[in-house]
Amino acid sequence: MSGAVAAVDLGATSGRVMLGRVGPNTLRLEPVHRFANGPARTADGLHWDASGLLHSILTGLAEAARREPAIQSIGIDSWAVDYALLADGRMLSEPFHYRDDRTAAGVATVHTLVPFAELYAQNGLQFLPFNTLYQLAADGRRLDDADTLLLIPDLIAHWLTGSRTAEITNASTTGLLSIDGRWNDDLIARLELPPTLFPPIVAPGTLLGSLLPAIAAETGLSAQTPVTAVGSHDTASAVVAIPLTSGDAAWISCGTWGLVGLELEHPVLTAASREANFTNEGGVDGRVRFLHNVMGLWLLSESVRTWERETGSVIDLPALLVQAAAVSSPMPVFDVDDPRFLQPGDMPARIAEALTEQGLPVPRSTAEFVRTILESLADAFARAVHAASALANTPVNVIHIVGGGSLNTLLCQLTADRSGMPVLAGPVEATALGNVLVQARAVGLLSGDLESMRALVARSFAPVRFEPRER
Repeated sequence: MSGAVAAVDLGATSGRVMLGRVGPNTLRLEPVHRFANGPARTADGLHWDASGLLHSILTGLAEAARREPAIQSIGIDSWAVDYALLADGRMLSEPFHYRDDRTAAGVATVHTLVPFAELYAQNGLQFLPFNTLYQLAADGRRLDDADTLLLIPDLIAHWLTGSRTAEITNASTTGLLSIDGRWNDDLIARLELPPTLFPPIVAPGTLLGSLLPAIAAETGLSAQTPVTAVGSHDTASAVVAIPLTSGDAAWISCGTWGLVGLELEHPVLTAASREANFTNEGGVDGRVRFLHNVMGLWLLSESVRTWERETGSVIDLPALLVQAAAVSSPMPVFDVDDPRFLQPGDMPARIAEALTEQGLPVPRSTAEFVRTILESLADAFARAVHAASALANTPVNVIHIVGGGSLNTLLCQLTADRSGMPVLAGPVEATALGNVLVQARAVGLLSGDLESMRALVARSFAPVRFEPRER
């Protein structure tokens, strides 16, 4: 039996609605609607336009229904950590963006109440200044007016069905879950957060409810169409669709961020793991995503935005990447995880500043700047892979790169070169594929474990191989 499901995949710079056509030997994606996503600055800080996202999603679902009236499920994934506060079902304000600088005060508050070493022992999460618990600590009295907190995918599901839940893979990034996957009531109390904010935890594959009548009418979908919880953290969905064929593989889900890690059966909570700033996040089917966040292609996209503002013209990125590949002189490498790169702004100037502080030469052309960014990202990826292998005591002999970064052939080759391992690139739309696969299994279009679903991905989307070159 084969059928169709709709995947709503929300990234930090764009969103998409995709049709997935699935059966035991069928896996195809059909792009239906793509739309921009980005922050808006208001008087009180940097926010997401969640209401605008909903409008774009409904437009996409209406087009999906036009192309395929018999859609059997809808699934939603997005970036992690950000949330909306609700009271009586009404959103109090647009969600803050994780790059808003209000979180600094929250870090100090949390670590005063619970030292980071103790936090890590309880939640297994790396330190990132925008993790949900730090944002909540910065919110202060804003929480008094709220009765529910919903992470972004859970918010969209609420608007579509009325459900109020917290899908576990995304909830695991809040810092407020215990290692066993339950809300950590003791930690929530110590941080003086209202315990009633946090809705029930659900697993990927849970049917959240059918479409509200108004949503069904607006989209043309059946009111019986279910919304299914998927790996709602986009990386969790992406990992489902990585065509892993052995246990000796690392993976990089590369887009705005580069998530570099391993899939494990159990978390790694050692002092060495904490000091290396590795995180243990929830995966589909109870797996653990043991990973390190690297700044990712944000460095390149923000640099391109700066150059376009300065020149008043659109940058031809593919041509620029060709020029960067042709740079023959050695380029300096900088620490891509330097906190100065987190905020939007003049990224080339910040990179130049970081290089100057290290006594390294500043690139003279945009092509050299791009090469420096990609060499630095590849270096960070390689170091994170080797560190993950050592910390988890797990051998790694191959690296999979999925997501938008898998299209960047220069980055893939440089990662192979710097890691000394083959890189297998693709699929590009791994997140949407993982979203589709979990839905398909939930509604009976597929059966089996993650390995069988990954075998279907491998048959349907052959990766591109990059062999390491001598350096």
